Amino acid sequence: MTFRTRIKEFRARYDLTQEDLAKKVGVRRETILYLEKGKYNPSLKLAHDIARVLKTTVDDLFIFKDEEDPRRV
Repeated sequence: MTFRTRIKEFRARYDLTQEDLAKKVGVRRETILYLEKGKYNPSLKLAHDIARVLKTTVDDLFIFKDEEDPRRV
């Protein structure tokens, strides 16, 4: 299973840099970078914290895709 995120899109809505978001959720900027590139799977707590700061839900931020079934999004 792979996933992609909409963190960058939501950050732009609130004019937040990666550094701004990282400070608000207590992680390093690189963590946000890796999340946006889909190279890091966040903990449930981190996903929730990011969603809270970006005023959305975890489901809206993270899109999971089953690699075995390309029809699923």
